[in-house]
Amino acid sequence: MGNVEATPTIEGPEDFDAERDCNRLDSAMDGCGTNERAIIRIITRRTQIQRQAIKVLFEELHGEPLVDRLKGELSGDFEEAVVALLDLRAVHDARALRKAMAGPGTNDEILIEILCTRSNENLNKIRLAYAEVFDRSLADDVRDDTSGDFKHLLMALVLGERDELFDVDEDAAQEDAQNIFDAGEGRWFGTDEDEFTKVLATRGYLQLRMIFNKYADIAGNSFEDAIGSETSGNLHDAYMAIVAMVNDHLGYYAQKLHSAMRGVGTDEDALTRHIIGRCEIDLGAIKDRYEEMYGKDLYQDVEDECSNDYKRLLLNIIHDNDD
Repeated sequence: MGNVEATPTIEGPEDFDAERDCNRLDSAMDGCGTNERAIIRIITRRTQIQRQAIKVLFEELHGEPLVDRLKGELSGDFEEAVVALLDLRAVHDARALRKAMAGPGTNDEILIEILCTRSNENLNKIRLAYAEVFDRSLADDVRDDTSGDFKHLLMALVLGERDELFDVDEDAAQEDAQNIFDAGEGRWFGTDEDEFTKVLATRGYLQLRMIFNKYADIAGNSFEDAIGSETSGNLHDAYMAIVAMVNDHLGYYAQKLHSAMRGVGTDEDALTRHIIGRCEIDLGAIKDRYEEMYGKDLYQDVEDECSNDYKRLLLNIIHDNDD
Protein backbone atom coordinates (compact mmCIF):
# COMPACT_ATOMS: atom_id res chain seq x y z
CA MET A 1 0.00 0.00 0.00
CA GLY A 2 2.98 2.26 -0.27
CA ASN A 3 3.58 4.87 2.37
CA VAL A 4 0.99 4.13 5.03
CA GLU A 5 0.87 6.61 7.88
CA ALA A 6 -0.82 5.39 11.04
CA THR A 7 -3.89 7.53 11.77
CA PRO A 8 -5.91 5.53 14.31
CA THR A 9 -9.06 6.91 15.89
CA ILE A 10 -8.69 4.58 18.87
CA GLU A 11 -5.44 4.83 20.82
CA GLY A 12 -6.45 3.91 24.38
CA PRO A 13 -5.69 5.61 27.70
CA GLU A 14 -2.19 5.60 29.17
CA ASP A 15 -3.65 4.93 32.64
CA PHE A 16 -5.47 1.78 31.47
CA ASP A 17 -6.81 -0.29 34.36
CA ALA A 18 -8.34 -3.59 33.22
CA GLU A 19 -9.82 -4.43 36.62
CA ARG A 20 -11.57 -1.07 36.85
CA ASP A 21 -13.00 -1.51 33.35
CA CYS A 22 -14.21 -5.03 34.17
CA ASN A 23 -16.04 -3.81 37.25
CA ARG A 24 -17.61 -0.93 35.34
CA LEU A 25 -18.78 -3.29 32.61
CA ASP A 26 -20.22 -5.63 35.21
CA SER A 27 -22.08 -2.73 36.83
CA ALA A 28 -23.39 -1.62 33.42
CA MET A 29 -25.02 -5.05 32.99
CA ASP A 30 -26.06 -5.63 36.61
CA GLY A 31 -29.64 -5.41 37.82
CA CYS A 32 -32.62 -4.16 35.85
CA GLY A 33 -31.72 -2.79 32.45
CA THR A 34 -28.39 -2.27 30.73
CA ASN A 35 -26.30 0.89 30.62
CA GLU A 36 -25.37 0.74 26.95
CA ARG A 37 -23.65 4.13 26.99
CA ALA A 38 -21.25 2.99 29.71
CA ILE A 39 -20.41 -0.08 27.62
CA ILE A 40 -19.81 2.10 24.57
CA ARG A 41 -17.55 4.49 26.49
CA ILE A 42 -15.29 1.67 27.62
CA ILE A 43 -15.27 -0.58 24.55
CA THR A 44 -14.65 2.22 22.03
CA ARG A 45 -11.89 3.90 24.02
CA ARG A 46 -9.60 0.91 24.50
CA THR A 47 -7.16 -0.61 22.02
CA GLN A 48 -7.48 -4.16 20.73
CA ILE A 49 -4.77 -5.32 23.15
CA GLN A 50 -6.49 -3.59 26.06
CA ARG A 51 -9.86 -5.12 25.11
CA GLN A 52 -8.27 -8.58 25.08
CA ALA A 53 -6.92 -7.99 28.59
CA ILE A 54 -10.41 -6.96 29.72
CA LYS A 55 -11.92 -10.14 28.22
CA VAL A 56 -9.50 -12.40 30.05
CA LEU A 57 -9.76 -10.63 33.40
CA PHE A 58 -13.57 -10.26 33.28
CA GLU A 59 -14.06 -14.02 33.28
CA GLU A 60 -11.58 -14.42 36.14
CA LEU A 61 -13.32 -11.76 38.23
CA HIS A 62 -16.95 -12.44 37.41
CA GLY A 63 -17.05 -16.12 36.46
CA GLU A 64 -18.56 -15.66 33.01
CA PRO A 65 -17.06 -14.84 29.61
CA LEU A 66 -17.54 -11.15 28.82
CA VAL A 67 -18.81 -11.87 25.31
CA ASP A 68 -21.47 -14.28 26.62
CA ARG A 69 -22.60 -11.71 29.16
CA LEU A 70 -22.82 -8.99 26.53
CA LYS A 71 -24.74 -11.23 24.12
CA GLY A 72 -27.29 -11.81 26.85
CA GLU A 73 -27.76 -8.06 27.33
CA LEU A 74 -27.48 -6.61 23.81
CA SER A 75 -29.04 -7.32 20.43
CA GLY A 76 -28.97 -6.57 16.72
CA ASP A 77 -26.30 -4.56 14.92
CA PHE A 78 -25.16 -3.04 18.22
CA GLU A 79 -24.45 -6.45 19.70
CA GLU A 80 -22.57 -7.58 16.59
CA ALA A 81 -20.42 -4.44 16.58
CA VAL A 82 -19.55 -4.78 20.28
CA VAL A 83 -18.62 -8.44 19.80
CA ALA A 84 -16.54 -7.51 16.74
CA LEU A 85 -14.60 -5.00 18.82
CA LEU A 86 -13.84 -7.73 21.35
CA ASP A 87 -12.44 -10.07 18.69
CA LEU A 88 -8.90 -9.92 17.46
CA ARG A 89 -8.93 -8.52 13.93
CA ALA A 90 -7.88 -11.85 12.41
CA VAL A 91 -10.69 -13.63 14.27
CA HIS A 92 -13.21 -11.07 13.06
CA ASP A 93 -12.01 -11.56 9.48
CA ALA A 94 -12.15 -15.34 9.90
CA ARG A 95 -15.75 -15.13 11.15
CA ALA A 96 -16.72 -12.92 8.20
CA LEU A 97 -15.13 -15.36 5.74
CA ARG A 98 -16.89 -18.35 7.29
CA LYS A 99 -20.22 -16.53 7.21
CA ALA A 100 -19.61 -15.67 3.53
CA MET A 101 -19.11 -19.34 2.63
CA ALA A 102 -21.50 -21.12 5.01
CA GLY A 103 -24.83 -22.35 3.70
CA PRO A 104 -26.12 -22.07 0.15
CA GLY A 105 -24.33 -19.59 -2.08
CA THR A 106 -21.15 -17.63 -1.45
CA ASN A 107 -20.76 -13.93 -0.74
CA ASP A 108 -17.93 -13.19 -3.18
CA GLU A 109 -17.83 -9.54 -2.14
CA ILE A 110 -16.71 -10.47 1.39
CA LEU A 111 -14.07 -12.86 0.07
CA ILE A 112 -12.72 -10.10 -2.16
CA GLU A 113 -12.79 -7.42 0.54
CA ILE A 114 -10.72 -9.54 2.92
CA LEU A 115 -8.50 -11.80 0.81
CA CYS A 116 -7.57 -9.14 -1.76
CA THR A 117 -6.60 -6.49 0.79
CA ARG A 118 -4.66 -8.17 3.60
CA SER A 119 -0.90 -8.50 3.98
CA ASN A 120 0.87 -11.87 4.08
CA GLU A 121 1.19 -11.57 7.85
CA ASN A 122 -2.50 -10.82 8.30
CA LEU A 123 -3.52 -13.61 5.93
CA ASN A 124 -1.44 -16.05 7.95
CA LYS A 125 -3.14 -14.88 11.16
CA ILE A 126 -6.55 -15.26 9.50
CA ARG A 127 -5.72 -18.83 8.37
CA LEU A 128 -4.67 -19.75 11.90
CA ALA A 129 -7.73 -18.09 13.46
CA TYR A 130 -10.05 -19.80 10.97
CA ALA A 131 -8.60 -23.20 11.85
CA GLU A 132 -8.78 -22.51 15.59
CA VAL A 133 -12.31 -21.11 15.67
CA PHE A 134 -13.96 -23.42 13.12
CA ASP A 135 -11.63 -26.44 13.02
CA ARG A 136 -11.56 -26.09 9.24
CA SER A 137 -9.03 -25.14 6.59
CA LEU A 138 -9.60 -21.72 5.03
CA ALA A 139 -7.80 -22.78 1.86
CA ASP A 140 -9.97 -25.89 1.53
CA ASP A 141 -13.18 -23.93 2.05
CA VAL A 142 -12.19 -21.26 -0.49
CA ARG A 143 -11.27 -24.00 -2.97
CA ASP A 144 -14.61 -25.74 -2.48
CA ASP A 145 -16.77 -22.60 -2.57
CA THR A 146 -15.29 -20.82 -5.60
CA SER A 147 -14.48 -21.82 -9.16
CA GLY A 148 -12.53 -21.02 -12.29
CA ASP A 149 -10.11 -18.11 -12.57
CA PHE A 150 -11.64 -16.46 -9.48
CA LYS A 151 -10.71 -19.54 -7.43
CA HIS A 152 -7.17 -19.52 -8.83
CA LEU A 153 -6.70 -15.90 -7.76
CA LEU A 154 -8.11 -16.35 -4.26
CA MET A 155 -6.07 -19.50 -3.66
CA ALA A 156 -2.91 -17.67 -4.64
CA LEU A 157 -3.82 -14.88 -2.21
CA VAL A 158 -4.79 -17.21 0.66
CA LEU A 159 -1.34 -18.81 0.50
CA GLY A 160 0.20 -15.38 1.19
CA GLU A 161 2.91 -15.46 -1.47
CA ARG A 162 3.08 -11.75 -2.29
CA ASP A 163 6.57 -10.25 -2.40
CA GLU A 164 6.43 -7.56 0.29
CA LEU A 165 9.97 -6.24 -0.05
CA PHE A 166 10.34 -2.56 -0.85
CA ASP A 167 12.70 -3.16 -3.78
CA VAL A 168 11.51 -2.08 -7.23
CA ASP A 169 12.87 -3.69 -10.41
CA GLU A 170 12.15 -1.59 -13.49
CA ASP A 171 13.22 -4.24 -15.99
CA ALA A 172 11.00 -6.85 -14.33
CA ALA A 173 8.12 -4.37 -14.32
CA GLN A 174 8.57 -3.79 -18.05
CA GLU A 175 8.55 -7.54 -18.67
CA ASP A 176 5.44 -8.14 -16.56
CA ALA A 177 3.60 -5.26 -18.21
CA GLN A 178 4.44 -6.60 -21.68
CA ASN A 179 3.40 -10.13 -20.71
CA ILE A 180 0.05 -8.90 -19.39
CA PHE A 181 -0.54 -6.86 -22.54
CA ASP A 182 0.27 -9.90 -24.68
CA ALA A 183 -2.10 -12.00 -22.55
CA GLY A 184 -4.99 -9.57 -22.92
CA GLU A 185 -5.36 -6.48 -25.06
CA GLY A 186 -2.52 -7.48 -27.36
CA ARG A 187 -4.01 -10.89 -28.02
CA TRP A 188 -6.11 -11.51 -31.09
CA PHE A 189 -8.64 -13.70 -29.28
CA GLY A 190 -9.40 -14.44 -25.63
CA THR A 191 -7.52 -13.57 -22.44
CA ASP A 192 -4.92 -15.49 -20.47
CA GLU A 193 -6.15 -14.66 -16.97
CA ASP A 194 -3.34 -16.70 -15.41
CA GLU A 195 -0.85 -14.00 -16.41
CA PHE A 196 -2.95 -11.30 -14.72
CA THR A 197 -3.34 -13.45 -11.60
CA LYS A 198 0.36 -14.33 -11.36
CA VAL A 199 1.34 -10.65 -11.33
CA LEU A 200 -1.49 -9.26 -9.19
CA ALA A 201 -1.26 -11.98 -6.54
CA THR A 202 2.51 -12.15 -6.09
CA ARG A 203 4.13 -8.79 -6.92
CA GLY A 204 4.67 -6.20 -4.18
CA TYR A 205 2.57 -3.06 -4.13
CA LEU A 206 5.44 -0.73 -5.08
CA GLN A 207 6.40 -3.07 -7.90
CA LEU A 208 2.78 -3.18 -9.08
CA ARG A 209 2.66 0.61 -9.27
CA MET A 210 5.58 0.54 -11.66
CA ILE A 211 4.01 -2.28 -13.65
CA PHE A 212 0.82 -0.24 -14.04
CA ASN A 213 2.82 2.75 -15.29
CA LYS A 214 4.75 0.58 -17.75
CA TYR A 215 1.50 -0.97 -18.93
CA ALA A 216 0.01 2.44 -19.67
CA ASP A 217 3.08 3.27 -21.79
CA ILE A 218 2.71 0.04 -23.75
CA ALA A 219 -1.06 -0.04 -24.19
CA GLY A 220 -1.89 3.66 -24.31
CA ASN A 221 -4.57 3.16 -21.66
CA SER A 222 -4.65 2.35 -17.95
CA PHE A 223 -4.34 -1.05 -16.32
CA GLU A 224 -7.87 -0.56 -14.97
CA ASP A 225 -9.08 -0.14 -18.55
CA ALA A 226 -7.44 -3.46 -19.42
CA ILE A 227 -9.18 -5.22 -16.55
CA GLY A 228 -12.47 -3.65 -17.60
CA SER A 229 -12.16 -4.83 -21.21
CA GLU A 230 -10.61 -8.25 -20.57
CA THR A 231 -12.42 -9.57 -17.48
CA SER A 232 -15.86 -9.58 -15.92
CA GLY A 233 -17.81 -10.66 -12.86
CA ASN A 234 -16.17 -11.56 -9.58
CA LEU A 235 -12.71 -11.90 -11.16
CA HIS A 236 -12.98 -8.34 -12.48
CA ASP A 237 -14.04 -7.08 -9.05
CA ALA A 238 -11.18 -8.90 -7.32
CA TYR A 239 -8.57 -7.56 -9.73
CA MET A 240 -9.95 -4.05 -9.34
CA ALA A 241 -9.83 -4.32 -5.53
CA ILE A 242 -6.12 -5.18 -5.69
CA VAL A 243 -5.44 -2.30 -8.08
CA ALA A 244 -7.37 0.09 -5.82
CA MET A 245 -5.35 -1.02 -2.79
CA VAL A 246 -2.13 -0.39 -4.71
CA ASN A 247 -3.10 3.02 -6.10
CA ASP A 248 -5.25 4.52 -3.33
CA HIS A 249 -6.10 2.26 -0.42
CA LEU A 250 -7.67 5.16 1.51
CA GLY A 251 -9.97 5.80 -1.43
CA TYR A 252 -10.83 2.10 -1.57
CA TYR A 253 -12.10 2.11 2.01
CA ALA A 254 -13.80 5.49 1.61
CA GLN A 255 -15.68 4.11 -1.39
CA LYS A 256 -16.69 0.98 0.56
CA LEU A 257 -18.05 3.08 3.42
CA HIS A 258 -19.93 5.35 1.02
CA SER A 259 -21.43 2.37 -0.82
CA ALA A 260 -22.62 0.90 2.49
CA MET A 261 -24.78 3.98 3.06
CA ARG A 262 -25.86 4.72 -0.51
CA GLY A 263 -29.27 3.85 -1.92
CA VAL A 264 -32.16 2.19 -0.13
CA GLY A 265 -31.15 0.83 3.26
CA THR A 266 -27.78 0.66 4.96
CA ASP A 267 -25.32 -2.23 4.91
CA GLU A 268 -24.55 -2.34 8.63
CA ASP A 269 -22.29 -5.38 8.25
CA ALA A 270 -20.04 -3.46 5.86
CA LEU A 271 -19.99 -0.37 8.08
CA THR A 272 -19.03 -2.47 11.09
CA ARG A 273 -16.42 -4.42 9.15
CA HIS A 274 -14.62 -1.41 7.71
CA ILE A 275 -14.91 1.07 10.59
CA ILE A 276 -13.83 -1.44 13.21
CA GLY A 277 -11.29 -3.04 10.89
CA ARG A 278 -9.47 0.24 10.25
CA CYS A 279 -10.01 2.15 13.51
CA GLU A 280 -6.57 1.32 14.89
CA ILE A 281 -4.79 1.63 11.55
CA ASP A 282 -5.78 4.55 9.33
CA LEU A 283 -9.45 5.46 9.87
CA GLY A 284 -8.42 9.07 10.51
CA ALA A 285 -6.94 9.34 7.01
CA ILE A 286 -9.87 7.44 5.50
CA LYS A 287 -12.21 10.06 6.99
CA ASP A 288 -10.24 12.80 5.25
CA ARG A 289 -10.23 10.90 1.94
CA TYR A 290 -13.99 10.32 2.29
CA GLU A 291 -14.61 14.04 2.56
CA GLU A 292 -12.31 14.74 -0.42
CA MET A 293 -14.14 12.21 -2.59
CA TYR A 294 -17.75 12.89 -1.60
CA GLY A 295 -17.74 16.42 -0.16
CA LYS A 296 -19.39 15.10 2.98
CA ASP A 297 -18.23 14.18 6.44
CA LEU A 298 -18.17 10.47 7.32
CA TYR A 299 -19.27 11.23 10.86
CA GLN A 300 -22.31 13.13 9.62
CA ASP A 301 -23.26 10.45 7.09
CA VAL A 302 -23.13 7.75 9.75
CA GLU A 303 -25.16 9.94 12.09
CA ASP A 304 -27.79 10.39 9.36
CA GLU A 305 -27.91 6.72 8.27
CA CYS A 306 -27.67 4.80 11.56
CA SER A 307 -29.64 4.93 14.79
CA ASN A 308 -29.68 4.29 18.53
CA ASP A 309 -26.81 2.58 20.34
CA TYR A 310 -25.31 1.20 17.12
CA LYS A 311 -24.96 4.76 15.83
CA ARG A 312 -23.49 5.97 19.12
CA LEU A 313 -20.89 3.20 19.05
CA LEU A 314 -19.75 3.96 15.49
CA LEU A 315 -19.62 7.71 16.13
CA ASN A 316 -17.51 7.14 19.23
CA ILE A 317 -15.03 5.24 17.07
CA ILE A 318 -15.04 7.72 14.18
CA HIS A 319 -14.92 10.97 16.19
CA ASP A 320 -16.13 14.27 14.77
CA ASN A 321 -13.45 16.12 12.77
CA ASP A 322 -14.17 19.13 14.97
CA ASP A 323 -13.22 17.20 18.12
